Amino acid sequence: MEKKGLIVAVDGHSSTGKSTVSKILAARLGYTYIDTGAMYRIVTLKAMREGLIKDGNVDDEKLKEVLPTIIFGFKYNEGKKCYESYMNGEYVETAIRGLEVSDNVSLIAALPYVRELLVEKQREMAKEGGVIMDGRDIGSVVFPHAEVKFFMTASPEVRAQRRYKELIEKGEKVTYEEVEANVRKRDYIDEHRETSPLVKTPDAVLIDNGDMTVEEEVEEMLKIIRSRYESRN
Repeated sequence: MEKKGLIVAVDGHSSTGKSTVSKILAARLGYTYIDTGAMYRIVTLKAMREGLIKDGNVDDEKLKEVLPTIIFGFKYNEGKKCYESYMNGEYVETAIRGLEVSDNVSLIAALPYVRELLVEKQREMAKEGGVIMDGRDIGSVVFPHAEVKFFMTASPEVRAQRRYKELIEKGEKVTYEEVEANVRKRDYIDEHRETSPLVKTPDAVLIDNGDMTVEEEVEEMLKIIRSRYESRN
């Protein structure tokens, strides 16, 4: 009987390319990819559409009512060779990646009741194994016993430059300074929030990709995953 696939946790700072690398790893390994960051972005988009975020404050009571009605979906687009996000059946991949959602997502992700519900959903999605999941607290909170954990990072300047290029290519009207400020703000919120702060667990493999190509990252991570799979009882 073939061993079931591993649970692979990919954590790290914003704009380190966690999703890009995780999607490639999932495709190469035949694993399921779950974008937890997109799940928080979907909640943020929903909250913004419902007018539940005003002046940096969230209408908790109304968001608690809305939260259970959100259906998260991830579909593989054969033409684009990538996974895309859906909210209640609606394609929202482009909408959730804009700077406005980025400016509010850390605020939503810091709410304990949001994290509690999404962690429950993430564990349910991964119960059969053979999953690559990326986010901020996968190895520390969602799957503390994941067989493989990675922590991705790069300097704020490198990450801001990548994010700026990505947004400009999508036609967003932003400045580099705005993007860098957003990256640093998200780092601070992610690392200092009371619930599930961003941390590198002692058993996570550090991937500093400031000077690495995506293919170099993927190859290094694949070696580690395959080694762990082969050595597992």
